[in-house]
Amino acid sequence: MMPTKDNAVTGYAQQILTQVRKAVVGKDQVLLWVLAAILARGHILLEDIPGVGKTTMALAFSRVLDLEYSRVQFTPDVLPSDVTGYSIPEPDGSGLRYQPGAVLCNLFLADELNRATSRTQSALLEAMEEGQVTVDGVSHTLPQPFVVIATQNPTGAAGTSLLPDSQMDRFMIRLSLGYPSPKDEAAMVLNRQGGNPLLTLSPLLTREDLVKIQDAVEDTFLSDSVVNYIVALVGATRSSPDLLRGASPRATLSVTAMAKSVARLRGRDYVTPADVKEVFTHTVAHRLILSPKAEAQGKLPEQVLQEILAGTPAPRLR
Repeated sequence: MMPTKDNAVTGYAQQILTQVRKAVVGKDQVLLWVLAAILARGHILLEDIPGVGKTTMALAFSRVLDLEYSRVQFTPDVLPSDVTGYSIPEPDGSGLRYQPGAVLCNLFLADELNRATSRTQSALLEAMEEGQVTVDGVSHTLPQPFVVIATQNPTGAAGTSLLPDSQMDRFMIRLSLGYPSPKDEAAMVLNRQGGNPLLTLSPLLTREDLVKIQDAVEDTFLSDSVVNYIVALVGATRSSPDLLRGASPRATLSVTAMAKSVARLRGRDYVTPADVKEVFTHTVAHRLILSPKAEAQGKLPEQVLQEILAGTPAPRLR
């Protein structure tokens, strides 16, 4: 049986990250955030230019975590049924048979999601929120664990359109890999001289083990004072004059889940205000809409959130 004590979760996390780093060089902090979101049962949005290793990272996690992996390269001609599946008539005429779509997997990579039509983008909403897809009135449960890693090119890139707000709100965090440093880029080249490092990765635990770790993360203790702190921070986004729209209650749940995950990765079975501060910006920034005045001043959502963190007193744990 998979041990789920604090040190066991931390130990497994370090082993997982060590393996993934063999394929993804120089992005340790991003890898930590991605693992934290997976352990929190969240979905991840990577906003970046092509070619910086987003697909490699997703593949590396799928191999190390023994997750069934599926990828769709989104283009305007991708249909919702390509994602969710479709029904076909039985040869004997007895009814319809469900043909599973690409999303019926453990780790679904939605590559360049913002190049798809709005209708196709929305095909992911039910899967991300409820862990199921509905085709012809019949619901099909997705395998567990299930995580979506979606990539999008920066807004304004050729052939892209904005993701709908309802979809953005379903991603637990938004991250960017960015260009590697010259040192890391040289290390990446050298690592590939003996072949693709992805091929050297092997599972460290089973899917059942991962679910047990996720359960342990979910059971992390949360005091009333920390809960009130999270609610106060998210509430402050709704009254900020710099924001036209603040964060939703779903954001409150996401901050809570991510804070629990980070606490476990730090070797604790309880959440501190420092955990909340650490995850707040990455978890909330992509859900906000700036006011016209803030936009004219050149402010970014991350700056507004830092001001909210500075202006909201953190509780002291006894």
